[in-house]
Amino acid sequence: MNVAQENDLVLLIGQDRKQFVLRLQAGKQLQTHRGCINHDNLLGQPLGREIRSHLGYPFLVLEPSTFDLISQLKRTTQIMYPKDIGYVLVKLNIMPGSRVVEAGTGSGGLTLALARAVGLEGRVYSYEVRDDILKLAQQNLAALGLAACVEFRLQDIAEGFSEVDVDALFLDVRRPWGYLSQVIQALKDGGFFGAILPTVNQVIELVRALEAQQVFGHIEVEEILVRPYKAVPARLRPMDRMVAHTGYLIFARKVGREVSRDDYWLDRKRRKYEEAQAAAERQDQPGQS
Repeated sequence: MNVAQENDLVLLIGQDRKQFVLRLQAGKQLQTHRGCINHDNLLGQPLGREIRSHLGYPFLVLEPSTFDLISQLKRTTQIMYPKDIGYVLVKLNIMPGSRVVEAGTGSGGLTLALARAVGLEGRVYSYEVRDDILKLAQQNLAALGLAACVEFRLQDIAEGFSEVDVDALFLDVRRPWGYLSQVIQALKDGGFFGAILPTVNQVIELVRALEAQQVFGHIEVEEILVRPYKAVPARLRPMDRMVAHTGYLIFARKVGREVSRDDYWLDRKRRKYEEAQAAAERQDQPGQS
């Protein structure tokens, strides 16, 4: 049985789906629009049950998920959405003991998920150029008890990464193609690379740069869309709003590759063929001359 203890994080959900994440402390009280709940009434009691506020309003008492913690983060910048973060974790093969680099840190949404995934036996190295943003991320991770898993770097990644032979590296920066030489130096052979970008133009720039480096293989571009439904059996249907485009995800693997002169000419022929195909497709589009 999972029993709530002092300093544990718990999630309270009201019937109106309003959520509260709190750290339990003896003598404290949560004040909500539906009444007050004393922490003492939760301490030593099992999770996964229903309690009532002093006004008689019901709340579910649950262990918070990574999704819940990310959603409740204090932020000054837009964080990655959980739908993208979850996919990034599995695509980059993040697991207990992994060593992973991310840049930039932002408010720490991805940092949080990475830290929970690598655990105390792993390490997250998080780079950010703005001191105020980095401090907020540090506060967010410390409040969740995850600071021991992360090393924060107030550093411009143009200067390079301090780490080598890391398992994975993720860039959430405006021009990731400008830092691929630094990525190559930090990643181990066979390591996982990922990035997120908001526009097609940026994706094209990054894919071209990845190909030009000649040390990246298995390049992929993907987008995650989430369509929630009203979970009411009598009228099950899609919600009026969905979480659609939040960014394009780009993935690749660092690979050792010997490039011969024949490979160079074959690559040029392939590029010319792709450009010709793209031009033909544009001409076939309605309204195109």
